Amino acid sequence: MTKKAILMLADGTVYEGISFGAEVDATGEVVFNTSMAGYQEMLTDPSYAGQIVVPTYPLIGNYGINDDDFESRRIQVRGFAVREECLQPSHYMNSQTVHRYLAGGGVPGICGLDTRAITRKLRSAGVMMGMITTTLSAEQALEQLRQAPDYGSIDFVREVSTEKPYQWQPPASSEALHVAALDCGLKYNILRILRRLGCAVTVVPCTASAGDILALDPDGILLSPGPGDPELLDYAVGTVRQLAGRRPIMGICLGSQLIARAFGADTFKLKFGHRGGNHPVKELATGKVHITAQNHGYAVDPATLSDDLEITHVNLNDGTVEGLRHRELPIFSIQYHSEASPGPLDSVYLFEQFMGMMRGKG
Repeated sequence: MTKKAILMLADGTVYEGISFGAEVDATGEVVFNTSMAGYQEMLTDPSYAGQIVVPTYPLIGNYGINDDDFESRRIQVRGFAVREECLQPSHYMNSQTVHRYLAGGGVPGICGLDTRAITRKLRSAGVMMGMITTTLSAEQALEQLRQAPDYGSIDFVREVSTEKPYQWQPPASSEALHVAALDCGLKYNILRILRRLGCAVTVVPCTASAGDILALDPDGILLSPGPGDPELLDYAVGTVRQLAGRRPIMGICLGSQLIARAFGADTFKLKFGHRGGNHPVKELATGKVHITAQNHGYAVDPATLSDDLEITHVNLNDGTVEGLRHRELPIFSIQYHSEASPGPLDSVYLFEQFMGMMRGKG
């Protein structure tokens, strides 16, 4: 793999590297992730739809790709930009290299980049559109970027959601709690954890109506993470508004923003987002600090929250809202990823809280 490639940013900055994966051009919002492991989970996380991901950890691919760590049915990122791509992975579960996996999924990668410089650029200037290309000059790539639609103008949730309802594996028992999961970009580890806790889970499309969901007679409703700007999701916000008070609801990441907007709050775009497995979040009720996995580029505006919702968690890096709870109804949410993958599993207890709520104890 010696074919030259470039990563062109919308501000005109060019990074030269070597192509790996599929030799195709790709355009997307360029973002960075600070996790030190878990690149397979990143690649298959639906919240990265429409984005070119830059891991800050320099060595990618050293343990290969395995058959167990997929977080969705396909690669979701538009492109992958790394410092060094390992050609000879070493792990007993390894089934293929990252290069082969990307190539099979039709997704381009570029290696040999100064990813520290890219991260510093995005932290100072903010995330921006970019392009990976092996065929265009820098001038041609920049011109295409100027004509490409902005990331925030596209509803990526419809692209990543399931097209029809399905059940996730058989429940552990016939008396299992039944969860309906609204798929806005659902990660498999959410389903794995709910199944491990004894739940039966039915996944429904993001366009499912409140009537469709209630017809399943669930004990609780989970609003999943997902990509893009929540301002484009009035159809899902309306569904959440109609479900409020009908069943216990847990929202994760984008699901938290849907809850906030359903009760009248606004959301805004963060300068460079929160993406990685090392973000400190303070739980206000206990004062405990949790190290969390995160992947989002938008946040809830606390000044617009109604009296119905109270803030339960805050981000210690920038003070943004990381959790909400309804003061009367059985509804709570977190802005981070309780299912991790990648990241620490410290927040799995929140699923147990959700189960207590479904049993009428929370």
